[in-house]
Amino acid sequence: MTAAATERMPALYLSHGAPPLADDPVWPGQLAAWAAGLPRPKAVLIISAHWEDAPLAIGATAAVPLVYDFWGFPERYYQVTYPAPGAPELAEDVRKLLRRAGSPVQDVPDRGLDHGAYVPLVEMFPGADIPVLQVSMPTLDPAGLLDIGRRLAPLRDEGVLIVGSGFFTHNLAALRHAGPQPPTWSAEFDDWGRRALDAQDVDALLDFEHTSPAGQLAHPRTEHFAPLFVTLGAAESDLGSQRSIIDGFWMGLAKRSVQLG
Repeated sequence: MTAAATERMPALYLSHGAPPLADDPVWPGQLAAWAAGLPRPKAVLIISAHWEDAPLAIGATAAVPLVYDFWGFPERYYQVTYPAPGAPELAEDVRKLLRRAGSPVQDVPDRGLDHGAYVPLVEMFPGADIPVLQVSMPTLDPAGLLDIGRRLAPLRDEGVLIVGSGFFTHNLAALRHAGPQPPTWSAEFDDWGRRALDAQDVDALLDFEHTSPAGQLAHPRTEHFAPLFVTLGAAESDLGSQRSIIDGFWMGLAKRSVQLG
C-alpha cells in the first residue's frame, strides 16, 4: 500500500450466509446499507471460515477467481461472478507484518475467493472495483487468531477494510430438527455473544466453548466463529465502539454481524 494514510478503517465480523443469501428479501439490503455507511476502502482483506491453511496463506493477487465451494445448489449460483482487482501491494504488506513478527507466510497464487468472501462482497461492493485479498486461517486457536489480527491492525490506517467472515452460530446438522423458530441453542448463544461483545469481555469470548451456553451445539466445529478473533485483534483499541449492525436469524442461524471502529 502507499505510505499516505487515509481515514482509519473499521474492522468487521460478518455472518456470510450461503449462496442463496442473494435471494433473501432482507439480508442483501442490510449488507448494502452497511457498506454504504463505511468509508470507501482502498482494499479489502478478508479472512473466511472456508479457508484453513497453515502457515497463513495469501491467495490470488492478479486475476482473482471465485471458488464455488458448495454442492447441490441450482446452476445460477455457479454463474455468479465478482471480477475484483487483486491487491499485490496489500499482499506484500501482509507478508512484512507477519514475517516481522516471526510468522511464516506462504503464497497460493491460484486460490480465489470462496463463498465466505464473495457472497457478502457481491452485496456490499457490487461494483467489484475495490482490490480484494483473501488470506487463510492458519489455526482455529482463538488466541492465535487474536494475535494475527493485532499484527494486521496497522493496515487499517492505510485504508484497508479487515473483514472476518463466518457465521455467529453454525450447526447445520442440528437444524434438521429445528422448527420455524430459531433453535434454543442458537438463540441462547447469540444473546450471550451480544452481551459479551457489549461488555468487551474478550476473555469470555476467547474461551467461548466453556463460557457460553450451548457453545458446543452452536459451534460443533469452531471455524465459523474463529474469524471474529482476527477482527477483535485488528480493532483491539476500538473495542468500546463495537456495535451489532445486523442481527436476527437466517434459517435458524444467528446472522449477527459487528463493526469495531
